[in-house]
Amino acid sequence: VQLQASGGGLVQTGGSLKLSCAASGSIFSINVMGWYRQSPGNERDVVALITRDGSISYADSVKGRSTISRHSAKNTMTLQLNSLKPEDTAVYYCHAVVDGLNYWGEGTQVTVSS
Repeated sequence: VQLQASGGGLVQTGGSLKLSCAASGSIFSINVMGWYRQSPGNERDVVALITRDGSISYADSVKGRSTISRHSAKNTMTLQLNSLKPEDTAVYYCHAVVDGLNYWGEGTQVTVSS
């Protein structure tokens, strides 16, 4: 199973980005998909999660500014980030629990300039 993330980049404060993640390979069931982020010197923290039944949770730091969605049939997920702040600068990682196993995609850099 591979997770391919895309959509990072450089954006000004107040701007928006959409991150996408596509899962491929031998997949029977994806229980949870989500986004995590890690900035230099910090731990990798959850940003948003979406379960197979559509339950969604957001980190307090992005709540109200982010929307996670999932296309189960295509095994894809997106994260819309709005009103971006410099503190949102980080490497964003796609994560999925596929058939009970954890998978990570390569990170995509999001840089928010002040």
